[in-house]
Amino acid sequence: MQFRKVHGLGNDFVMIDLLKSKDYPSADLSGLARKACHRQLGIGADGLVLILPDEQADTRMRIFNPDGSEPQMCGNAIRCVARYLFEQGIVPHKQIRINTLAGIITPDIILQDGKFVAVKVDMGEPRLERKEIPMIGPPGQVVNEPLPVGDRIWQITAVSMGNPHCLIFVDNPETIPLAQWGPQIENHPSFPERTNVEFVRVLSRTEIKMRVWERGAGATLACGTGSCATLVGCVLNGLTDRKAAVHLALGSLLIDWADNNHIYMTGPAEEVFCGELPV
Repeated sequence: MQFRKVHGLGNDFVMIDLLKSKDYPSADLSGLARKACHRQLGIGADGLVLILPDEQADTRMRIFNPDGSEPQMCGNAIRCVARYLFEQGIVPHKQIRINTLAGIITPDIILQDGKFVAVKVDMGEPRLERKEIPMIGPPGQVVNEPLPVGDRIWQITAVSMGNPHCLIFVDNPETIPLAQWGPQIENHPSFPERTNVEFVRVLSRTEIKMRVWERGAGATLACGTGSCATLVGCVLNGLTDRKAAVHLALGSLLIDWADNNHIYMTGPAEEVFCGELPV
């Protein structure tokens, strides 16, 4: 099975084009993800990305975490898929419609002098009601709300970008032991579908620093939906403007919460190498 290793700001994926394949429905996709994503025994990645035919959009994207679970969406992965579809001539127009478990997402290829620069993605509208996260508790938004975890109480803000995010504002994200707190918050009983966890520092009205623990993947270098959720959480808490750069370990994503209530994410997408995965 042919694959491409791709990444968005270090959030890396094994990407497989199945647009012409008829065999994938019978495959053990969760098992394939666990095998392919293993850092020592496989290719190594934060997720397995499949590009599939779709009747409603140009293509469909499915993504599987290293633990075999399937999230609704991935912002970094969808930029990589969009660049591949455009540069391979599979989708010849710059605006691409990709169906996901979070709905149809629309990336837009940005060119400069005919060369690829970045992908701008319409990530849709944030979901702010507790039941939409989803999170256990009374109706309403979850903004600066206490969450007891072990022997500590964190103040959290929850946002869904098609997948759940729990934001925590801290003085320095670099000092947070992600491996300690990430799994406890991810699997907290308040989140029936588990949650991604972002530790956030606001640098200014237009700059944010974030580290992420991803549901089903653990600590990663970047998270696109998490960056979008981070900006939304900052705005809900009155900490930033509606457009800001979210600084991650290897670079930044520009996030814009536009007047139409849609979140727009702009960032890079890179291919590292191609290969063949034995199945």
